[in-house]
Amino acid sequence: MAKPLKVDELWLERIAGLLDEMEFGSLHIVVHEGQIVQMERTERKRFENGSARISGETGCRRTDSRSAGRG
Repeated sequence: MAKPLKVDELWLERIAGLLDEMEFGSLHIVVHEGQIVQMERTERKRFENGSARISGETGCRRTDSRSAGRG
């Protein structure tokens, strides 16, 4: 039989703290025998100016591939 989940004020504060500044992402809460035992926060960052990021990544890739080819 499943035990009822025990969530006190401390856990509510912890959950709220992890969600507080998150704009995009998820919070995974692991429950074992009716008690929270672990929380995992995955956060995504989204950037509107994709052209600067893409050109910077391309430059890094070229440098990396040239270095790898020489060795």
